[in-house]
Amino acid sequence: MNTLELKKMANVVREDIIRSVHSAKAGHPGGSLSAADIFTYLYFEEMKVDPKNPDAPDRDRFVLSKGHTAPGYYAALARRGFFPVEDLVTLRHIGSHLQGHPCKQHTPGVDMSSGSLGQGISAAVGMAIAGKFDGADYRVYTLLGDGELQEGQVWEASMLAAHRKLDNLVVIVDNNGLQIDGNVADVNSPYPIDKKFEAFNFHVINIDGHDFDQIRAAFAEAKTVKGRPTAIIAKTVKGKGVSFMENQASWHGTAPNDEQFAVAMADLEKVGEALCQK
Repeated sequence: MNTLELKKMANVVREDIIRSVHSAKAGHPGGSLSAADIFTYLYFEEMKVDPKNPDAPDRDRFVLSKGHTAPGYYAALARRGFFPVEDLVTLRHIGSHLQGHPCKQHTPGVDMSSGSLGQGISAAVGMAIAGKFDGADYRVYTLLGDGELQEGQVWEASMLAAHRKLDNLVVIVDNNGLQIDGNVADVNSPYPIDKKFEAFNFHVINIDGHDFDQIRAAFAEAKTVKGRPTAIIAKTVKGKGVSFMENQASWHGTAPNDEQFAVAMADLEKVGEALCQK
């Protein structure tokens, strides 16, 4: 996809996020919206995956370490063809395969069940080590929240990733600056994020997580790195694309009511219309 096509798809993913969380009357829109561009780039440009064969041994792997942002993950998977888009409105419903956190056993395309913060990166490191042992050429990607960096397990996993020289691993941090209790810097500051990963011997790239040209360049650069893992620190806006959700911690885990849903969808439709005129 070119940059314009990626922008259009990311906007569709954002519409799907709002639609599914509204239908569920629960969920996490803020961090799903901030990561929508990353989800879109991974599944429509970066990763080697096949929706018709989701368990292919040579596929690239993705672990959503911040598992509560499943609405964005599910939207990207559905739009990529792993399961019907119509399933998205069953989010968190009894009997649905789309629960509040990703479940490997039930949802096609999910490589790791996740949700307990800090654990996903450890699973991703294990996958990357397995790839090295097997001499496989697949790559492993994991998306973390900036609040998640407050978990000690993140840094244990990072230490092992560098020790094992996992140049097949890319850690992406969705640095939207907010967590459920407020500003991450006020709750328990993870800053400077880039310097911390550098201290753990990661190759670090800082980007605007909503700029597809920067996203593309970062993932291309990561492929050139040898002998150590890469961390992409993506500066983003929580609630990106929805006027009243942007930069508001209150929308970390709150579903819009009917009136708010209408406003949110109107905001995103305007974005979509503007992109169609380019």
